[in-house]
Amino acid sequence: MGKHGAAHIVWDWNGTLFHDTDAIIGATNAAFAELGIAQITLQQYRELYCVPVPKFYERLMGRLPTDAEWEQMDSVFHRYYAEHRVACGLTAGVPALLARWRSEGRSQSLLSMYVHDELIPLVRGFGIERHFVRVDGRTGPSGGSKAEHMVRHIREIAGVVPGRTVVIGDAADDAVAARRVGARAVLYTGGSHSRASLEVVGVPVVDSLEEAVEEAERLVA
Repeated sequence: MGKHGAAHIVWDWNGTLFHDTDAIIGATNAAFAELGIAQITLQQYRELYCVPVPKFYERLMGRLPTDAEWEQMDSVFHRYYAEHRVACGLTAGVPALLARWRSEGRSQSLLSMYVHDELIPLVRGFGIERHFVRVDGRTGPSGGSKAEHMVRHIREIAGVVPGRTVVIGDAADDAVAARRVGARAVLYTGGSHSRASLEVVGVPVVDSLEEAVEEAERLVA
């Protein structure tokens, strides 16, 4: 449970705590290959990525994928990602950051759009589950926004005050989700978005998770 009124961080997983960029790009290109779409670089991905994910594909295809195309690409993406995520690890410094925030009497949780039943053993395997008062992955269809998931996530954590909560993630959608519940957001450049695409969102943008925590502390001071 959260300590009532204390500062709280909601962490994102993919591209934030979990440094899986290579697996994400590889899975995206594997999905594109299914429909003959040209392969993209990490820079292109960071400049164009958005949610809902079919809109991202529209930016590259010039049209929205059909339902059948979306299902095909989504299936390939998740199959490739599951095979290659095993080579990925936590972002540098994560265990120490989580331990320090917790040791100072503040709470934190994890909300990811990665499927819940696969997220839990992955987080547990890195030995960091104990630092979170709650860990939630996605339930239901993939490709949508985190906002509604954030509403449920915050509602389930006793004592967490949205105005004293900061969402730390790597995507513009993390800021959208934060706004939905009345929380603040800090966006990290090491994941899915370029700095330029994050700066237009209107929230603090940082280049390391250490800076993200420092900014979170300032926002809730």
